[in-house]
Amino acid sequence: MLEFLRIRNLALMDAVDLEFGEGFIAVTGETGAGKSVLLGALALLSGSRADKTIIRQGEETCEVEAVIVCPDPASMDAVLASMDLPPCDDGSLVLRRTVSRSKAARVHINGTLTTLARLQELGMHWIDFHGPGEPQKLFSERWQLRLLDRFARNSAALDAYRQGFRKWRALGREMEELRDAEQLGEDERAFLESQIAAIDDAGLSDESVAELERDHARLAGAQELSDAAASVAATLGDDDDGVSARLGAALLAARRVAGIDSTLQTLADRLESLIIESADLAAEFSDAVDAADIDESTAASIEERMARWLELKRKYGGDVSRILAKRDELAARLDRQGDIEGTLIRLEKEAARLEADLAAKAEDIRRRRAAAARELSKACAELLVRLGFRKARFAIEIEREDSLREYGNCSVSFRFAPNAGQDLLPLNKIASSGELARVMLALKAVLAKVDATPVLVFDEVDANVGGEIAREVGAELAKLGTAHQVFCVTHLPQVAAAAASHFVVRKAQTDDSTAVAIHALHPTPQKRLEEVARMLGDRASKIARQHAKALLSP
Repeated sequence: MLEFLRIRNLALMDAVDLEFGEGFIAVTGETGAGKSVLLGALALLSGSRADKTIIRQGEETCEVEAVIVCPDPASMDAVLASMDLPPCDDGSLVLRRTVSRSKAARVHINGTLTTLARLQELGMHWIDFHGPGEPQKLFSERWQLRLLDRFARNSAALDAYRQGFRKWRALGREMEELRDAEQLGEDERAFLESQIAAIDDAGLSDESVAELERDHARLAGAQELSDAAASVAATLGDDDDGVSARLGAALLAARRVAGIDSTLQTLADRLESLIIESADLAAEFSDAVDAADIDESTAASIEERMARWLELKRKYGGDVSRILAKRDELAARLDRQGDIEGTLIRLEKEAARLEADLAAKAEDIRRRRAAAARELSKACAELLVRLGFRKARFAIEIEREDSLREYGNCSVSFRFAPNAGQDLLPLNKIASSGELARVMLALKAVLAKVDATPVLVFDEVDANVGGEIAREVGAELAKLGTAHQVFCVTHLPQVAAAAASHFVVRKAQTDDSTAVAIHALHPTPQKRLEEVARMLGDRASKIARQHAKALLSP
């Protein structure tokens, strides 16, 4: 419910802070007093468009703020999460909207700056207006269908149907894509097969490519490697100019010295070890010379494999994984082309099976809707009689559609004829806003248990009625207030007296200014009695006051 409302500089109102309770709330005041200011504030918070003319004359900004207590915070938090907005704090939704003459308008939801579009979307979840010029959700046939489904308790059946419908539609799209797929000719098929074969023949893996690149680098430097290794081997060898030969002569001299001085024997041994190591090195470099000698056949194979690898890199990408992914893509394309007809046959059989199951589910939902429509139409028609439409007719028409839709196989239309001899027309074709408001009241009263919108606002619901009918209108609004918080702007004392809370709007004028104020009357029974008496004709009249007291009596 709307717990708190703050208004600053809206139209003729400078500032007011209001607290509201549960149930039916009446808003009264003399004609032209400015009752629309309250409705305007609520409309701003629901996301209605606004221009700078709503700002109080002489002020720079207009601001409206509200605290809404959510009976089901988890549900509201889910809606907020879908908009990337913070959740309710302790179950309270806080809205603020500012309109400026010189700056961009600002919208805050739970303290976070956001867009008007999100405020509008959120408004669909917490408030519903019924009156001239206000958005009427019940005008939408899709919304009417949702209400009828709630009344019929179709939620589980619809969930099962929609799950199958989405799968059926996905199959349809898949079949369409297959039918539209480009058919490959023999040459194109042969080309794809050759590309796959080229990748397969390359035998690609990260390890094989690394080995190939090492072999190719070795092949490219084979002659240089052979010449350098041979030079090293010759230098270390035992030829006359080789290191080993020279070290041999030095070893003879070292042994003679060690014979003279035994302490030098260790040095002679180390020199001998050096000669052995030198000879081993010379032999290994000689082996390297032999290894560097790659035969022509092996060299040609390495060059060929490297050329294929470089060509594949150029065509498909710079690494093995990308080339192999391309190979799988080409193979999948061939597989699809090879079995398009078979795949289509399989998908068509599955789609036909799903469609038959959906048709049965849709027909069951249609029958449930038809039964609920008869019950809802009867209840609304009976209530409309009590609300003053003696010869009115109300009907919910269900029309079977040619194809399955997301909502089933039928559409719905709420229709109304206010007078005898008139045709039943869709609700959006009803000319009188007063008639429409009472139709909405009847629907809301019957649907109160299934309509989850917590705050309802009625304007002109009492147009062209009075007496006993006015009392019935008040009684229905009070009954509706047991399941919703209901605001009603009214001129009828019978309606105002039925409210749990009562606010009055008054306009004060001086020679150079006009101001509107809103006051709560229900905390002071005497003031409320005086307002109801005023609505009856004369607050100073004893008879009017007695009548007002009777109306306000429990």
